Amino acid sequence: MNDLVIGIDGGGSRTRACVANLRGETLGSGEAGTSNPLGGGLDAAKRELSQAVQQAFDVAQIEPQHVAAACLGLGGAGRSREQEALVTWAREVMADRVRIVNDGEIALAAATSENWGVALIAGTGSLAWGRNRAGQTARASGWGYLLGDEGSGFDLVRRALRAIMQAADGRAEPTELCDAILRFLNLSSPTDLVAYIYGQPIKPAEVARLAPLVIEVAGQGDSVARRLVQQAGESLAQAVDAVSLALRMTQAIPLALTGGLLLGAPLLRTHVLDALSARGGEYAPVTIVDQPVVGAVRLARELALQESI
Repeated sequence: MNDLVIGIDGGGSRTRACVANLRGETLGSGEAGTSNPLGGGLDAAKRELSQAVQQAFDVAQIEPQHVAAACLGLGGAGRSREQEALVTWAREVMADRVRIVNDGEIALAAATSENWGVALIAGTGSLAWGRNRAGQTARASGWGYLLGDEGSGFDLVRRALRAIMQAADGRAEPTELCDAILRFLNLSSPTDLVAYIYGQPIKPAEVARLAPLVIEVAGQGDSVARRLVQQAGESLAQAVDAVSLALRMTQAIPLALTGGLLLGAPLLRTHVLDALSARGGEYAPVTIVDQPVVGAVRLARELALQESI
């Protein structure tokens, strides 16, 4: 049996791939753009996945080859249609055994040895996903930037932009968010934001890249920004709570936190944990997962070592 596996973490902003051996040792890693099939389509997702895997083989100084197993943890691949198409493709070009899971599942696998609890992701999008001790699973949020993803980077920036526009025409209080975002985008006035947002095709990840600015302004004491970050934390906590209730999990629930927004914003993490505590939830241990791809490698190894599938 080939002794190599591939683990992939495909988020809303970028894709990470690792080539590892069956002992779980990473031999090489690579990155590419977003591989969310709902964002740019299946062809674009396949292209970014291939690029990340190729780079991982290059770094490992191994000739690209069919491996024993691959686990792809992808945002936007929750529906059977996308999963079936990607599994078929990945079996042809990547591995003999392939598993497609959502990005919450690989985060939980990276965080917990027993592989149960709740994973919360907040990056460009957001998702809460969990598994209980009986193996039952549930999810909340993660429905994309138009239908859900509350508390995500995109959602936070959208709310900030609305606050700027409302302040500009006198419907809301002034906020330092205006100067911070205009300066970052090299724009002169709030009305210039209209052309920036509507004047060209703009991807959710391009909007979400402004989220650290909102966090920064909140940390400087701006009341509007602080309120928006607190609301984001409450939205994320609500998703975690919904998953825990659906799975009938109560005390000492392992919680994995990941995603670019959560990883880079201690203030937001504090609001999430405070909101969970206020809801009566007990979450422990709380693990910051800065490399969810480790969980994808773990699941790929388990798949490769199965006697049969």
